Amino acid sequence: MIKSVLIFNNHGKPRLIKFYQQIDIATQQALVQEIFSLVSKRPDTACNFLEGSKLLGGKDTRVIYRHYATLYFVFVVDESESELGILDLIQVFVESLDRCFENVCELDLIFHFDEVHAILSEIIQGGLVLETNMNQIVAAINDMNKAKKKPTGIMNLVKT
Repeated sequence: MIKSVLIFNNHGKPRLIKFYQQIDIATQQALVQEIFSLVSKRPDTACNFLEGSKLLGGKDTRVIYRHYATLYFVFVVDESESELGILDLIQVFVESLDRCFENVCELDLIFHFDEVHAILSEIIQGGLVLETNMNQIVAAINDMNKAKKKPTGIMNLVKT
């Protein structure tokens, strides 16, 4: 099961935090700081898998990450998840973001956080993977964006 998805920049500023289990805010902040300190010190040539710490749940928890330009995409998972499968899922997530935002950058994550969360929700619900097909993910997000732009209900009646 996926326990959390984190995105932070090279300076440790969180750009997306999504936990799939109940954790108090102070522990969440400590986790983000700990994970950033672990991941940011590693060279790009090092393995993208880390065993969890006591804060994360011990040895049965894994931290799997990818570093793209100025952003770290981090998934915290339990031992039942495949590390290579999660790396592929990170790639699907990043490519879906890239298709939706046309060359995604840190500013897209800041100013369009609702869309980023919607994309993540198309891929993962409750810590379980729902969809890995990028075409279906992007189509669902495009449908959502069309529905946002379409006038609905009483507002449509007022205009006519």
